[in-house]
Amino acid sequence: MLVLAGICYSSWILDFFFHSGLDPMRSFLSELDSGHMPHRNVYVAGDVLTGVFTLAAAVGLLFPPRLVRNKFSITAAIAIGAFGASTIADALMPIECLAGRDPGCPDQSRGLLPQLEHIHALTSSLAVIAIFVAMVAASLAAWRRQDWQWLRYGGGVVFAIVVLATVWMLAADRLGGDYRLGLAQRIQVGGMSVWMAFWGVAISRWGRVTESR
Repeated sequence: MLVLAGICYSSWILDFFFHSGLDPMRSFLSELDSGHMPHRNVYVAGDVLTGVFTLAAAVGLLFPPRLVRNKFSITAAIAIGAFGASTIADALMPIECLAGRDPGCPDQSRGLLPQLEHIHALTSSLAVIAIFVAMVAASLAAWRRQDWQWLRYGGGVVFAIVVLATVWMLAADRLGGDYRLGLAQRIQVGGMSVWMAFWGVAISRWGRVTESR
């Protein structure tokens, strides 16, 4: 389920074939499924499937509790479920229009707590927070409890890349000038997709080792 979620969360890559006209160096991925964009249903479907697969993964981890045996792994499972629910909400409540592209569309707010002005910003923020919690908790489970060992190195490298891309993106969103905000977000989301796939493989490998004991 986690590997499939990682694949579906990469649906934005299809824009290189569909050619929406958005600049990948400077645009948000959420703009791909805004109300007036062509092929928006493809990206909405990708995010909804991501949410469904991660919710299924959370249930599979928690019931039966064979794969989660401590507070770190339980936290990771709950957090990835919260990510799934937030991602579905994010997909079903998209941005209505794009400022500067759609006639009559107001500028999107930046600065302090823009989440209070648009529900899509809130659901996006909740999804990012949830997957970060899952990453931290699953990494702690891998290192401190000897669970999901593939996450120790490969997953750790991917997590570090996601953190750096997130810092880059937040800084670019707050500063004036051209700091390739869109590229930063694509690295961030791409890293999250790879990390989910890593976690799925780690669970599979660890489960086989556990069963053989």
